[in-house]
Amino acid sequence: MILENEIKLDFKDVLIRPKRSNLTSRSEVDVEREFVFKHSLYKWKGVPIMVANMDTTGTFEMASEVHKHKLFTCIHKYYSLEEWLSFRNAVSLANDADETIFNYIAVSSGSKDEDLEKLKYILKEIPQINFICLDVANGYTEHFVSFVTRVRLLYPSKVIIAGSVVTREMTEELLLKGADIIKVGIGPGSVCTTRKKTGVGYPQLSALIECADAAHGLNGHILCDGGCAVPGDFGKAFGAGSDFIMSGGMFSGHEESGGDLVEKDGKQYKEFYGMSSSTAMEKHSGGVAKYRTSEGKKVLIPYKGPVENTILDILGGIRSTCTYVGANQLKHLSKRTTFVRVTQQLNEVYGKS
Repeated sequence: MILENEIKLDFKDVLIRPKRSNLTSRSEVDVEREFVFKHSLYKWKGVPIMVANMDTTGTFEMASEVHKHKLFTCIHKYYSLEEWLSFRNAVSLANDADETIFNYIAVSSGSKDEDLEKLKYILKEIPQINFICLDVANGYTEHFVSFVTRVRLLYPSKVIIAGSVVTREMTEELLLKGADIIKVGIGPGSVCTTRKKTGVGYPQLSALIECADAAHGLNGHILCDGGCAVPGDFGKAFGAGSDFIMSGGMFSGHEESGGDLVEKDGKQYKEFYGMSSSTAMEKHSGGVAKYRTSEGKKVLIPYKGPVENTILDILGGIRSTCTYVGANQLKHLSKRTTFVRVTQQLNEVYGKS
């Protein structure tokens, strides 16, 4: 047994200290970034925010809307091959500008052989897709590391997102084995119960700081997966060194989201659940296997309408963060960020806002 005494921090434990700024307006802040990735050498430019590859958020409908704002969607892995082909054909029938959507989506895959076969078929039929998201709950297994290497050998020019991990040594390991972007986060999601069921995890802010330091030393990148519950958390994640942010909860409950629309007490809600929940496993795997347990929950999200309003809210918050610290470009935010530890974030005398 080893006990680490150093305190690890989450988004709720800090605020960003304001600094002198030459900016006169939030409109002066550029929230786009341009990256060249470690192994694929692919150049990408856009807003580095990703919709999570959950079947309640990572939908074709969501991708069709958010890419208009240059945001990214990791499409969930449960679409059939026929549905992928229908999506490709629908894009082809639209105007030529819609072809750019393929630069803002990733095809998701697990680490089983059947997952790899499906991935091969999709990329054969839609070679315009440049991003692959290899997503497992536990990115620490030798099997997963070997799988990342297999996929890299098959697709040397594709951008590979791989995870999830929370420590610097596995960030380095996955980068050296072929990943371009490391997905960081175990248990911080709003409908994830991994920490409750397993006792495993790592405070997300500290995980980002440590994994970013490891990745950037190897010319790699990281993705904050989970934990961003409000726009201010996005600013903190970018300030901590995250290159990309993936969110499910912030993009749930919208017109473009998956999940059933239900009515309760005269109000409309949309279902939102974790992909290791009993709801998801009953839907996609025939139930919870006897050797495992549910590590997610289902909630009802008040219906939010079109996702555009949420996108503008998040981007407006990030621009304001940058303005407070004098960063006229998002890429400068981490260099301008100083965190202060706090015991209280908000004044809630009139209730939670």
